[in-house]
Amino acid sequence: MIENTTESKQEIAAGGIRTFVIIWFGQLLSMLGSHLTGFALGVYIYQITGSVTQLSLGLLAAILPSLLFSTIAGALVDRWDRRWIMLLSDTGSGLSTLAIWLLLTSGQLEVWHIYLANAINSFFSTFQQPAYMATTTLLVPKKHYGRAAGLGQLSGALSHVISPILAGFLVVTIQVQGVILIDFATYIFAVVTLFFVRIPRPEVTREGEAGKGSLMQEAGYGWSYLKQRPGLMGMLILFAFINFSLGFHSALFTPLILSFTTAEVLGSILSVGGLGMLVGSLVMSAWGGSKRKILSLMGSMFIFGIFVSLAGLRADPILIGGATFAFFLFLPIASGSSQAIWQAKVAPDVQGRVFATRRLISTIANPLAYILAGPLADNVFEPLMAVDGALAEIIGRFTGVGAGRGIGVIFSTMGLFITLSTVVGYLNPRIRLVEDELPDFVAEQPKPAEVSSMEEVPTAVD
Repeated sequence: MIENTTESKQEIAAGGIRTFVIIWFGQLLSMLGSHLTGFALGVYIYQITGSVTQLSLGLLAAILPSLLFSTIAGALVDRWDRRWIMLLSDTGSGLSTLAIWLLLTSGQLEVWHIYLANAINSFFSTFQQPAYMATTTLLVPKKHYGRAAGLGQLSGALSHVISPILAGFLVVTIQVQGVILIDFATYIFAVVTLFFVRIPRPEVTREGEAGKGSLMQEAGYGWSYLKQRPGLMGMLILFAFINFSLGFHSALFTPLILSFTTAEVLGSILSVGGLGMLVGSLVMSAWGGSKRKILSLMGSMFIFGIFVSLAGLRADPILIGGATFAFFLFLPIASGSSQAIWQAKVAPDVQGRVFATRRLISTIANPLAYILAGPLADNVFEPLMAVDGALAEIIGRFTGVGAGRGIGVIFSTMGLFITLSTVVGYLNPRIRLVEDELPDFVAEQPKPAEVSSMEEVPTAVD
């Protein structure tokens, strides 16, 4: 009887892992297509406008819907069938991408259309991301959470490695229209893979019962849940500071490189960064992080902050490429370790709400970074670091002067801020001891996952 029970658990776990891999592969191709389009359109916007601010507005449009709708999305993720939420989200994003293709081929595409598409895709991603994360908990045994998170990071890594080089080649051969059409095709593939799997519903826990109520009450439950767990809340506040700094990195990286070299070099540096992310993701997939995940999380953030700082020191593609490789090497280890902590500590039937609130709090400062990045670069730091600028003689002897050096100073400052924030966060005992003070809420083995028929309809829970 014991042997049969053990075999049954192993079969259930294997079935869940197979389903997870199917979903992961579909999302991998979808992410690859999105990165192709994102790279092509990002260069398109900057080359047309020549403005850092215009590029930052595109990033702002891509995050505001997430902040506005996260809590509602999280409540609906816990109420509805998570597979159908991912399916409908991918469909919506695919149709938005198709609309951009139609506007471009008809010669009517304007920059504001791209902003709108970014906002629409962000809206659907607000539902898709917590559903995907919560689904992983149901399909993968707890001991493999770190490795599953590593695979998730691997998707981003492969996209960062392949997309810039492939996008540059494809833009020349099939133009931007063809790149966007490939992106649309990857969305179709992701949708098809979701049709052929079934994701089990989580069992109701004490936390899930306590969180029941009206839609608005359930939307606010993620906040209540976190307030009662200061370790998790402390992690989020720390992440908000880290992500604020990384917001400058996202907004200013393309202008930093294009200030002294070409789009081809930009693509090469991004590919080098993607290679670093690939290596880090493979390490995380095989290793799963340290036994105490908080150590691999905080250590990685401390190190990649140093390399963000180094990237701003000189207008040297080798230095920036090396720093970018190292930054992306440690990023998936930090993200994977964090995800493993959250999956183990948060009850599965409230993960939609908690993970949505988690995303809201951790990224709430990003819009401020996007808003500030352009004006600070264009109107403050670039003039200060011009050849005759006020800071040229003071800082210029270390960083150089001229175009892009003001952006470099911002990079170095934000990198140091990340490193110092990590040290302060680790000194907080609630964060440092979060794994000891909070019990695990997740069962060791997931429920079975099955192949579904095409006729299955979504389930809504009132």
